[in-house]
Amino acid sequence: MPAFPMNAPAQPVSGGAPRKALTALDDALAELLSHAVPWSGDDAVETVSTFDADRRVLAEDLVSELQVPPADNSAMDGYAVRLADVSGPGAMLPVSQRIAAGQAPSSLAAGTIARIFTGASVPAGADAVLMQEHCTVLDDGRVRLDRMPAPGEAIRRAGEDVARGSIVLAAGTRLGPAALGLAASIGRANVRVARRPRVALFSTGDELVMPGEKAPADMPPGAIYNSNRFLLRSLLERCGCTVTDLGIVPDSFDATVAALRTAASGHDLVLTSGGVSVGEEDHVKPAVQALGELTLWQMAMKPGKPFAYGRVAGAHFIGLPGNPVSSFVTFLMMVRPFLLKLQGASRIAPEPLPTPAHFSWPKADPRREFLRVARNAQGGLELFAHQGSGVLTSMVWGDGLVDNPPSTPIAPGDLVRFLPFSELLS
Repeated sequence: MPAFPMNAPAQPVSGGAPRKALTALDDALAELLSHAVPWSGDDAVETVSTFDADRRVLAEDLVSELQVPPADNSAMDGYAVRLADVSGPGAMLPVSQRIAAGQAPSSLAAGTIARIFTGASVPAGADAVLMQEHCTVLDDGRVRLDRMPAPGEAIRRAGEDVARGSIVLAAGTRLGPAALGLAASIGRANVRVARRPRVALFSTGDELVMPGEKAPADMPPGAIYNSNRFLLRSLLERCGCTVTDLGIVPDSFDATVAALRTAASGHDLVLTSGGVSVGEEDHVKPAVQALGELTLWQMAMKPGKPFAYGRVAGAHFIGLPGNPVSSFVTFLMMVRPFLLKLQGASRIAPEPLPTPAHFSWPKADPRREFLRVARNAQGGLELFAHQGSGVLTSMVWGDGLVDNPPSTPIAPGDLVRFLPFSELLS
């Protein structure tokens, strides 16, 4: 099922011979995901320490062999009581035992209470815990209950978090801090996860310079620093990939073919940025076709129209546009769900949040647009002033994207589809 159902219409053509319409994003994503078949076999799964499993995809159901908590325990520091012994507020009872977490208590003697601490097992016979702030210790050692406790008050019941025999985490779950803690709570020191996708990454362009190679004052005319290499590597690692960085490839057909041939060996995916448009110096498309096949080409999406998917010598190939915002957004919308599906993840894209726009967007593009926005104190969305595909500051300033349908203007107060970066970059 496509993650963002919102097809774009075919693109109009003004003059000249008709050209093929751009592929609607939903159709392109569905086509792309149809090729993302999760791995199978023994080498598709590995066992790792639960400590090292953050952002990995579970390859097994985690079934609990115990209940959590294992016994009724106290939710706070206070006194365990028998309600039958408490006539009402002001009742005074002696303390018969002191129970700390990890200790096995004795049954609560009739007519007494037990001093108890957070996490300690509730003694048999007790049916409530009154927090210490509602109790007064008297000079003779007895304790006055300053209010009447309710049945079951401040008691965490055995198994209320996890029942024995239950599936606490299903295969396909992408593990995060809470899930890792839950796995540990049922005694799992190791988990079986999908192996990491092996990705070869390179950029194309004679204009690209690596930071550190030249000082800003020494940059030649037309040269730019290679930001895509940094942002794409980080995005790939956040998706659980191991990355082979092949650097910058010159704008040459032969050099691009050689780089693709090297990249395809031993990798699941070859990811490139730049060179996927139709200019005379864009060599990625013909190079891929010379070595394999190209099955997806250009989308009705802004930013991000230049996009390519194919196969090179058994490896998946994805080519992203060279403009950094286009590359960033296209990765989030296309490459991220592709990589998560390869690993067998059950959830590959977030659900958009209906959120009021506190801005105007009167110019409706026929392509589906992704606008950089930030939430404000009033619960609405503010628009970054410059939405150009080369304005990387917009991705740092913003905290999400508005997924805007084709040919749809936005007026202040309209509910729009908000995709938080906190979800897209998790």
